[in-house]
Amino acid sequence: MDKNQSFYERVYEVVRQIPSGRVTSYGAIANFLGTGGSSRMVGWAMNAAHTAFPPIPAHRVVNRLGLLTGKFHFGSPNLMQELLESEGIKVEDDKVIDFKKCYWDPAVELSQQ
Repeated sequence: MDKNQSFYERVYEVVRQIPSGRVTSYGAIANFLGTGGSSRMVGWAMNAAHTAFPPIPAHRVVNRLGLLTGKFHFGSPNLMQELLESEGIKVEDDKVIDFKKCYWDPAVELSQQ
C-alpha cells in the first residue's frame, strides 16, 4: 500500500478487495491502515465513495456490530441491504445475520497475500 496515497484512496484500496458475500467494519479498515481511532473517517470515505472510479463496494462496510449504519448514503434507504442480499448476505432489522461468519478482516486476509 502506497503511503503517499490520500487516506480515502488507501481506504478505497482496502474496500475494493472485500470479496462478494463478505463484510468488514469501519474499525477493521482503520486498524489495518494503522489509524485505529479513525473509524469515523473511514465512514466519511465511504460516504464519498460514490464519486470514486473504479467503483467502491461501500455496501460491504458496516459497523462493528454488523449494523447498516451507512444505509442512508445510498440514495435509497433499502439499497445497501438489497446489494448485500444480492451477494447472499442475510440482513434483518438493518443488521447482518451471521455477521461473524460473513466477516472479512483485512488484517488477516490481506496479510496472507
